[in-house]
Amino acid sequence: MHRLPALLMTPLLATVPTPAPAPPAPAAPAAITWSVAPAGPAGPDGRPALDYTLDPGATLTDHVVVANHSRRTLTLRLYASDALTTAEGGFDLLPADRAPVDAGAWITPERDTIVLPSTSRVIVPVTVAVPATATPGDHAGGIVASLSARATGPDGSEVSVDHRVGTRVHLRVTGALRPELSVRDPAITRHTSWNPLRLPTLTAAYTVANTGNVRLAGARSIRTAGRVFAAADLPQVLPGGEVRVTATTGGVWPLFRVPVEIAVEPVALDGRVLDPRPPTAVARTTVWLVPWSQLAALGALPALVAAGLLLRRRRRRRTAAALAAAERRGRDRALSSLHALKEPTS
Repeated sequence: MHRLPALLMTPLLATVPTPAPAPPAPAAPAAITWSVAPAGPAGPDGRPALDYTLDPGATLTDHVVVANHSRRTLTLRLYASDALTTAEGGFDLLPADRAPVDAGAWITPERDTIVLPSTSRVIVPVTVAVPATATPGDHAGGIVASLSARATGPDGSEVSVDHRVGTRVHLRVTGALRPELSVRDPAITRHTSWNPLRLPTLTAAYTVANTGNVRLAGARSIRTAGRVFAAADLPQVLPGGEVRVTATTGGVWPLFRVPVEIAVEPVALDGRVLDPRPPTAVARTTVWLVPWSQLAALGALPALVAAGLLLRRRRRRRTAAALAAAERRGRDRALSSLHALKEPTS
């Protein structure tokens, strides 16, 4: 599948095929590009996405502009589909061969096929019809202009490739909102060192799921051994979506059985306000951090102290022996000088 930014003019080289029995085919020439963007009746209006708040049963008409930036005529298929959150936290749409059942099913472009001459554009009206039975909350989708092509796969067979470019649709249905994230399946990996001065590092992997009906981002943190470590913010997660993320903490005290608390605070998107503020999603686990290197250092300390004392004693003995020898030599010289003075001269 292909991630869709809010407004994208993409060379055909950058697109990917829709799921097909055969592997992806070689890309078409990079000079073939087109775009889809929100628009008014007269042309593009600068909106980053199609964003609506509608009641159940409401209907409206909007517009998109489809532009051909290539030097050849393009025949494009225009359709809407449901959005999803990828495992990496990206925004994507259903494969072309899967029918939408949510926001994508409520959006109908006036034209489903467009023939665009070189460097031309067309304004297409789009109808959004929210079912009377639509559930409250955020529903995401996209409007796609796709170019189908035939190519030869690695095994020599002919395959169909669907190159897609689109714009996002964010639709909020009025009613009771429930912004809610959950954290589950935490897994902790230890990274230790035999250097007693280097504290262990922990890597936490866990799944963040949007169990509410509002699309959310998240502020992440990990608390362990009395310290709090901030992690990179979580990207957008759509309702019903989930993402597997990791975070690494450094300088954790190895206090044998160490508690780990993973927290993700829900964050509103697009300047919206979460009122009342939803609770922070938390998962707790423990990890064993036995301070082997520190214990080894402590175990070796008595031996090091004893060795130091022994060396110090030997050094003192050598010093005392050297002083005694020096004193003896001094006395011997003094006696020799005295005897020499007492001998009579002839």
